[in-house]
Amino acid sequence: MLLGRVTGTVVASQKEPLMDGLKLLVVRQLGVDSNETGGYVVAVDAVGAGIGEVVMYASGSSARQTQVTQNRPCDAVVMAIVDTWDVDGETVYEK
Repeated sequence: MLLGRVTGTVVASQKEPLMDGLKLLVVRQLGVDSNETGGYVVAVDAVGAGIGEVVMYASGSSARQTQVTQNRPCDAVVMAIVDTWDVDGETVYEK
């Protein structure tokens, strides 16, 4: 699992039928200090996340193991919205 911030959405009117009805989010990876560190990933939203929210996401074969994404051709899924995030006893993020 990775931490990221939702930075946008993707709309694709032409797509694989198994992807119909799925909301797609653009997520930027965050480091342990909550600063943006990595690149961007397009992830299926399994939890109703919105722009600006900090989320936990999975990629690779793990992305196809949620109820929303099971047996669907996706490589990343947002599976949790973060409420608080602590590192070494200090709060890094609070919703």
